[in-house]
Amino acid sequence: MMQSKRIDPLLKRAQEKEDTVARDLAERQRSLDTHLSRLDELRRYAEEYANAQMAATSPAQLLNRRAFLDRLDSAVSQQSQTVDSNREKVEAERARLLLASRDKQVLEQLAASYRAQEQQVVEKRTQREMDDLGARRVRLLQAGDGESGGQS
Repeated sequence: MMQSKRIDPLLKRAQEKEDTVARDLAERQRSLDTHLSRLDELRRYAEEYANAQMAATSPAQLLNRRAFLDRLDSAVSQQSQTVDSNREKVEAERARLLLASRDKQVLEQLAASYRAQEQQVVEKRTQREMDDLGARRVRLLQAGDGESGGQS
């Protein structure tokens, strides 16, 4: 079996791995986008709530408002941590994809090298066969001329 054919299953596995990692990266990116969107919404809501004017309020209402603003700040902080964590996951998946892509590329280059070597072998064999055929014809012609020349 030719070397280039033996490497085909490895190439297929490398392509499947690259495809899987690419899908994982896309999923992680979608998750990051969702968390970023939530973070933006929380920040906007917290800002709007903090800037909202309230009519004359009692001390109890002010305490409730302050407690709610604190909970909003805590939610924004927690969502920010979630976004950071998801960014790290996206970067890790991106690195995995880069490695999988490089692995596949190395195998593709190796397969191309094997195919080129095999093509050279085929071309040399063909050339040798053509040379042998040409030499045989010359010998046949010379042998035919030798027999004809002696009979004239």
